[in-house]
Amino acid sequence: QKLQPEGLYPFVGNPRIDMPDGLPFELSEYIELVDLTGRQLREGKHGRIDATELPILQRLGIENDNWKELTRNFQEKTKGLVGSVFTLKIACEKLGYQRMICKQSCEQFFS
Repeated sequence: QKLQPEGLYPFVGNPRIDMPDGLPFELSEYIELVDLTGRQLREGKHGRIDATELPILQRLGIENDNWKELTRNFQEKTKGLVGSVFTLKIACEKLGYQRMICKQSCEQFFS
């Protein structure tokens, strides 16, 4: 029995005329929905997010506008490793890279 589909149905944004095939909302809205759902679960349940936890993007240190840009142009903006400059530096050292890949994008999106 297959538990996960081979591909995910795309997020195509708000409903409109000539709507493409896909889910009628954006990825950021889906993540917000998952976050809100996790906050509704009873204490002790798997997947529960405590009410005192910050929203997911705040916990990750990503601004809303940066998240929107990343979800629309991720491959264009990032060509390798992604994360804060601090974690990028550690990863590059562990991988033996001589320089940081996409440092400028990471500074913009994950600082």
